[in-house]
Amino acid sequence: MSGYRFYERASRAYYSNPRLYQLLVVCSVSGGGLLAISDQNSPIRSAFADAGYNADIKKKKVVVLGTGWAGTSFLKNLKDPSYDVKIVSPRNYFAFTPLLPSVTNGTVESRSIVEPIRSIVRKKKFDVYFKEAECYKIDTENRKVYCRSTQQNNLGGVEEFTVDYDYLVIAMGARSNTFNTPGVVEHAHFLKEVEDAQRIRRTVIDCFERASLPSVSEEEKKRILHFVVVGGGPTGVEFAAELHDFVNEDLAKLYPKLKEHVRITLLEAGDHILNMFDKRITVFAEEKFARDGIDVKVGSMVTKVAEKEICTKERSTGQTVSIPYGMVVWSTGIGTRPVVMDFMKQIGQTNRRVLATDEWLRVEGCDNIYALGDCATINQRKVMEDISAIFSKADKNNTGHLKVDDFKEVIKDICERYPQVEIHLKKKQLKNFLQLLKNSDANDELNIEKFKLALSEVDTQMKNLPATAQVAAQQGTYLADCFNRMELCEKYPEGPLRFRGTGRHRFRPFRYKHLGQFAPLGGEQTAAQLPGDWVSIGHSSQWLWYSVYASKQVSWRTRYLVVSDWGRRFVFGRDSSRI
Repeated sequence: MSGYRFYERASRAYYSNPRLYQLLVVCSVSGGGLLAISDQNSPIRSAFADAGYNADIKKKKVVVLGTGWAGTSFLKNLKDPSYDVKIVSPRNYFAFTPLLPSVTNGTVESRSIVEPIRSIVRKKKFDVYFKEAECYKIDTENRKVYCRSTQQNNLGGVEEFTVDYDYLVIAMGARSNTFNTPGVVEHAHFLKEVEDAQRIRRTVIDCFERASLPSVSEEEKKRILHFVVVGGGPTGVEFAAELHDFVNEDLAKLYPKLKEHVRITLLEAGDHILNMFDKRITVFAEEKFARDGIDVKVGSMVTKVAEKEICTKERSTGQTVSIPYGMVVWSTGIGTRPVVMDFMKQIGQTNRRVLATDEWLRVEGCDNIYALGDCATINQRKVMEDISAIFSKADKNNTGHLKVDDFKEVIKDICERYPQVEIHLKKKQLKNFLQLLKNSDANDELNIEKFKLALSEVDTQMKNLPATAQVAAQQGTYLADCFNRMELCEKYPEGPLRFRGTGRHRFRPFRYKHLGQFAPLGGEQTAAQLPGDWVSIGHSSQWLWYSVYASKQVSWRTRYLVVSDWGRRFVFGRDSSRI
């Protein structure tokens, strides 16, 4: 039995590290015999499993809902073979959504930005199962998710099934937010999915073909060729710019008599477009659109969308204006999916817009459920809620009075647990936490009241993370890293001190690192806002945009297809066929 134990330990050692699956291990057995271990299903491994030596190893069931940025990033980076992973999503692919505006006009083909989820996970060294279905209910008490198939009914009707989980990862994304505006769902186009981009592309061609018919009047041509974009965020601005390029560089050559009738209007309820960008970018974008002939109407709130006209309320005058249109694209933000709303009611989060999680992406009130991406937001804990506990941790002798230097042992944990502290220090141009305390008129000692006064403004720096692909991808990578080191960090916690308890948190909290953002403005010009308050606008930023978006593709296949689509567009122009 000692020999069997040796081989059992050796086998476990090799298979605990996925990289070693590619190695050929040759060892001497019984006077010169050879034993080769080359894959996970080797006869030796199976023999030990049949003999019961792995019976004590029970794989934990991880269910992932969604194959967007958050879910796919989590799956790509999950490496621990001790998990049994099941994926449930209504689409069997990952889509590079930042390029959806380019799909609407044929700059990039839809097939070039999608990668089958089975191709992404097929090389994993543990079991991964994908089910093309939608989750319609989450049962936290019994640890089950209820799902139904999304295939067409003529394939045999709707199939319903349940999936058990030990850990649930909710990465279902969000839907377009209509703000309950009448007529939006019935008459407007959205730009959230690949199917939306394809539908917009067909509708644009339909508008030009319809307007080219001899029986259509001049007034009707103007209406049909009036394209209205609602929402002055990055998606709306990029789509308007892409549509302008499509019309002027390609469709004007094919429909020369219709070019003078084309109008593009961008409606924004706020004071400016691209409000989340630097003011320099906002001003440049508005001036460029004015030069290009794109009509930007700020302070215009849409009140109704009819079949042939859209109604807006102008904030400056208070008047309601009716605008005839041929196509409306709605891009005004995101809303919560119905299944997530039902789940929020179940766990008592009825007063929130999206799922609330802690800094470790765990859904509040559910230890084994995680939420990331657009369907969730991190509910960062306030310093003032724990101010007494923080003071007590530093006051080891319970004197009630502390010198500034007494906080040195907990400074790192405070800054790690409450990121708003560092933001506040940067805003006040202070070098460190001790300097903040020294500047609080506390002289040499602090009591609890002076400590509260020193940190009274810290929580004003708290901000929710934006609902972007960049945030979702980083959250997926972070959570996968936590899952990969779950057992190790149970024994050796690496997180900050538990100020309201004993010991340390298992992991360091999630921290978002902003890597910059782009706003393509058409005409081969892009605005880039990068870390360090560096702003670049123009053709050089467009080439930076090309390189970044190509490098961020999920596979070499999509990377090649996207770059080749860009090259094809430069040589042959965009395709205007309606397929």
